[in-house]
Amino acid sequence: MLSVLRDRTYRHLFLAQAVALTGTGLATVALALLAYDLAGAHATAVLGTALALKMAAYVGLAPLAGALARRVPRRTLLVGADLVRLAAALCLPFVGQVWQVYALVLLLQAASAVFTPAFQATIPRVLPEERDYTRALALSRLAYDLESLASPLLAAALLALLPYGWLFTGTAAGFLLSALLVLPLRLPPDAPSGPGTERVPGVRLLLATPRLRALLALDLAVAAAGAMVLVDTVVLVQEALGRPPGDVSLALAAYGAGSMTVALVLPRLLGRTGDRALMLPAAGLLAAGLVLLTAALASGWADAHRTAAWLALLALWLCLGAATSAVLTPGGRLLRRSAADPDLPALFAARFSLSHGCWLLTYPLAGWLASRAGPAASAGALAAVTLAAGLAATRLWPRADPAELEHTHPELPADHPHMAVGAGRGHRHSHPFRIDPLHHHWPTPAG
Repeated sequence: MLSVLRDRTYRHLFLAQAVALTGTGLATVALALLAYDLAGAHATAVLGTALALKMAAYVGLAPLAGALARRVPRRTLLVGADLVRLAAALCLPFVGQVWQVYALVLLLQAASAVFTPAFQATIPRVLPEERDYTRALALSRLAYDLESLASPLLAAALLALLPYGWLFTGTAAGFLLSALLVLPLRLPPDAPSGPGTERVPGVRLLLATPRLRALLALDLAVAAAGAMVLVDTVVLVQEALGRPPGDVSLALAAYGAGSMTVALVLPRLLGRTGDRALMLPAAGLLAAGLVLLTAALASGWADAHRTAAWLALLALWLCLGAATSAVLTPGGRLLRRSAADPDLPALFAARFSLSHGCWLLTYPLAGWLASRAGPAASAGALAAVTLAAGLAATRLWPRADPAELEHTHPELPADHPHMAVGAGRGHRHSHPFRIDPLHHHWPTPAG
């Protein structure tokens, strides 16, 4: 898997992603401490609002970022976004009002909504071979999981020596190093756009392609299961099982360990199974895990067997992390397969926006139900969402999903240049099918 790091351009991009993620992790810890300094007992409300602003920026601004990526050179866009994030991070230690925190968080996350989809769309251009791209996706997943484990540890070590405001300096250093890593690169240029090469909006590409509609349903399944883990773990561990606060970290570490394990073996797995055969059963595992959790909580088994329930929770979180990685990591392969190179930035931006929209729905659902009706009700509702999303994905994603599809063009003259593409005769031909200005709808089996 590490062989792709021999490519200098990808190596720089991967390191830029890793250091930026580390900086973001430090900022998460520092923001919690800053919120407590500014708001005291109301710090949770400040943090909740800041996280809501983060998701709102991702959902609302990512599609605009996709449009921007078509007009601004990719390297300029990535470095510019890093510099905006750097400026926001440097300002955070000096704020004295809660509204200033909100404004700077919104600015930082708006820049992230520009950076992340543009970064994701660049990787398939740098690594055009599918095997290499699959390895890059697995490394990216691994970077996210390692960040979730390493950043809190690094923050704890720094806080033992320095005031928390210095964590924002670490955040700024991460974004600066990311920009410096990208700056010397010569990234592959996008294909030129001309009068006959108008582009398709990313959301339309996503909703008009069956496998991508299924991917959106799978994103909802992941968001529902992930919200259960990220929002309700503290309640399950400390209240339902009566464990000490430190065990919350152990449970979340088990979730991350499952995700990392699958990320390490995923390139080999995908070579044997393919995307659909791996992703749909993984979504089924997410639903089954939440159903088991609901049954254990509702029946009182967890209360009666707390030690066994604790071990079972660790094993379940490990499985949920593994299934989450198996669903999320191959998603980039589906996007790459479903759009022409110039459309990839808009498509990645649309997926980034809509997938975070799923989290914007499931986060409050998990929190509100757990606080009002208990963790069993929260687990049951999220299990239902996960199961429904998994079933929808199975129905939306055709079992036979070849790259080339036979289709007709009754609107085109027989001598149109496009009719010479692929194989066929008359107005019917076949070639790798994508939604584009000449192909507005997915062909039906009848043609």
